[in-house]
Amino acid sequence: MTTGSGFDLQRLIATNASAAFNGLIGLEVVAAGDGEVELHMAWRDDLTQYAGHLHAGIIAALLDTACGFAAATVVGNVTASHFSMNCLRPAVGRRFVARGTIVRPGRKQAFARAELFAETEDGETVPVATGETVLVPLGA
Repeated sequence: MTTGSGFDLQRLIATNASAAFNGLIGLEVVAAGDGEVELHMAWRDDLTQYAGHLHAGIIAALLDTACGFAAATVVGNVTASHFSMNCLRPAVGRRFVARGTIVRPGRKQAFARAELFAETEDGETVPVATGETVLVPLGA
């Protein structure tokens, strides 16, 4: 990923660090620019549901954040107006990778999608969920 005009990776990292929830779950911005972002989060037993899989609320947070941060690299600060996700399989792995991409930037709405992958103990990467978000640029 390369850096788009006017985009500041350090500002996005600082934005992530300022979000208490993102810090609570250990979400890291690894790369971002030109309408794309990659986030990582290590497996934690305290973020699972009753059957031992990553909780759907955490999955949603990873996907939503990837969408919002991808959009932010192009249109600036945004907030979500609609979000949906699809869980493809139980989310279990040593680490999770969320990749977000802006589909359509706009002045009034931006559309983004994200995929969440689990990295297994043997190094395999498997898709576990997808999400889409309609975002509203905040203009500041």
